[in-house]
Amino acid sequence: MKRIAIIGAGAAGCFCAANLRKMAPEASVTLFEAGPKPLAKLAITGGGRCNLTNSFEGIRSLKEAYPRGERVMKRALKEFSVQDTLDWFTAAGVPLTLQEDHCYFPVSQNAMDVVRCLQRGIKGCELKLNALISEISPRASLGRNDNMSTNRDNMSVISSEVEKSKWMVNGECFDYVVITGGGGSIERIAAGLKLETVPPVPSLFTFNIKDKALTSLMGLVVDASVSIPGSGFKADGPLLITDWGLSGPAVLKLSSYAARYLSEAGDKAPLSVNWLHSSESEVRDTLAVLARENAAKLLLSTHLLPSRLWEHIVLKAGLRKDIRWGELGSKGMNKLVATLVGDNYFIEGKSKFREEFVTCGGVSLDAVELGTLQSKKYPGLYFAGEVLDIDAITGGFNLQAAWSTGYVVAKSIVKSL
Repeated sequence: MKRIAIIGAGAAGCFCAANLRKMAPEASVTLFEAGPKPLAKLAITGGGRCNLTNSFEGIRSLKEAYPRGERVMKRALKEFSVQDTLDWFTAAGVPLTLQEDHCYFPVSQNAMDVVRCLQRGIKGCELKLNALISEISPRASLGRNDNMSTNRDNMSVISSEVEKSKWMVNGECFDYVVITGGGGSIERIAAGLKLETVPPVPSLFTFNIKDKALTSLMGLVVDASVSIPGSGFKADGPLLITDWGLSGPAVLKLSSYAARYLSEAGDKAPLSVNWLHSSESEVRDTLAVLARENAAKLLLSTHLLPSRLWEHIVLKAGLRKDIRWGELGSKGMNKLVATLVGDNYFIEGKSKFREEFVTCGGVSLDAVELGTLQSKKYPGLYFAGEVLDIDAITGGFNLQAAWSTGYVVAKSIVKSL
């Protein structure tokens, strides 16, 4: 009987295990989880509702959804697509619903339904909790000429099954090892195996902006675009003003695209906000119409944004509160347009987005076979989920990566069986 060790009982690890149980019920699967319970992060995903995938509507290229790892995801999605995900969970007893933001959630809006579904899927696997990994090593490294193998009498007590095992994990013998989880111990193991890695840095975080005039508008949401001047990084979508700065899908996407850039800059950088998510010429034309049709009215009485934000923009453009559209003139118009399309702030650091946390970095994709996710260096060693240098923007894309890569690894192992 072949033995498979899966390191990490998160989304990718449990999904891989569940599919191994389906595809190869005769195999023995052991899950090692460093925490006190499996699927802890999954239980809080999507604010406890679990946005387990995305329709990908509006995504023109995978690079938009996966700033790092689009090559692997292109192959993985061919093996296990969004539709496959929907079919798998529906068949497993979790009906899903598509929301306006293109995210799929359980109809119950309860992440625990997804957790319980995967717990049922791994029934029959051995689950080791609070199991910190102290060793992952290929048995070949022990050799037949070391002290353990020079004594024939000692060798005779080792079963033939153990002799054939390729890997040692915490003193146990396994034929295959799947690494899915991140964390310091995995980094140490990767270093011990001399695996090529990309240093992990935070992704998907909100921005601290120390501007009282801005943060006093906390709670407002507008559709806008944000960018880091001079970097080429930009994103758009709903933008939320908070008591610490800016959040919402637009900021989370920008933090994902620019994760490594921001890390190298100490998480400090200029930020430009286009409040209307429109070009300068479009904004100028819109304002010209408003000025012509409302010459006698106050600027503050006719606005394109929520009233409090509109007042903030008018004052930041250096205009009086009591100025009328007819008094704006070309100079005032230029100032208002410039502020609407390029309102400048400074990112003072990052803030954690609730309990959810994503990193970019991990095992380099150059170190794995893209079609199977097996190590190029060590046959029988596979990677799936967040341990790989794959990460995505918010909206269910990271979980889709967990499902797809977990499935690819399970299928690859079964083929080798």
